[in-house]
Amino acid sequence: MSLSASQRGFTLIELIATLVILGVLASIAVPKYYDITREAQNRAALQAVTEGKARLSMNYAKLFLEQGTPPGAASLVDAVGATTSVGDYTLNFASVNTSIIKINATGKEGISGANSSMWLMPR
Repeated sequence: MSLSASQRGFTLIELIATLVILGVLASIAVPKYYDITREAQNRAALQAVTEGKARLSMNYAKLFLEQGTPPGAASLVDAVGATTSVGDYTLNFASVNTSIIKINATGKEGISGANSSMWLMPR
């Protein structure tokens, strides 16, 4: 009893070849997906750092106008808050010296992105 052409299925070789091709594609696509995800989280952390810089600039201007003299780095960190939240990230501000403030952004629980930068006080 022979099968007609419309009743035939795939051979074992064809199925194995398809699985091999899918495996190769997955071995390329999955790591690339995780790299893109990690890069996106780090860029989001960089945006949080940029928000922190904007907050420092605003508070610098506010304190300068109120006091009539430029504020120090320590008083500026106190005005902004040593730790604050921006979206999914926690910002930590620390004065390195009298004219530099370091900003660290770390992701909250479940977010792995991180970034940091320095903010120089205007002269």
